[in-house]
Amino acid sequence: QRLETIARLREAGVPVGVLVAPVIPALTDEFLLNILQAARDAGAQFAGYVVLRLPHAVKELFETWLRQHFPDRAEKVLNRIRSMRGGELDTSEFGARMCGEGPYAQEISALFHVACRRAGLAFEGPTLSTASFRRRAADGQLTLFD
Repeated sequence: QRLETIARLREAGVPVGVLVAPVIPALTDEFLLNILQAARDAGAQFAGYVVLRLPHAVKELFETWLRQHFPDRAEKVLNRIRSMRGGELDTSEFGARMCGEGPYAQEISALFHVACRRAGLAFEGPTLSTASFRRRAADGQLTLFD
C-alpha cells in the first residue's frame, strides 16, 4: 500500500521521498537496497533513514520481542545499538539520536548512501518554498478574504 501511495502521489506531480525507519542494526540494515529500489521503482525521488533508538518502556518491549523472535541475534543487535548510542539503548541528543555515532553508525550511513546511489535516489528532498505563506496583520489577526 505504501508503494502504491508513492506511485499515486508521483502521478499527481507531488515530489515523493521515503524514510526508512527504523533501521535495526544487524537485523534490517541488510534490506536497505531492496527497500530503496522498490521505493524508486514506485516513483520516490529521495530518501532518508533513522536508526532504531529505544527510549523508556520501548526498550523493554523491543528486547522482549527481539529475544522471542530472533534469540540467536538478540545480543548482537542490542550490542550494535549500544555501540551506536554511547553504551545505552537510546540517545536523545539532537544530531546523534537519528543516526547514532561510531563505526557501526558510519557503516550504516555508508550502506544507505551506496544503496541510494544504486537505486537512483537523492539524499535530500526538494527545496521548499514559503511563497504561499502570509504574514499576520499588525494586530495579529489573519484575514478571512484577500
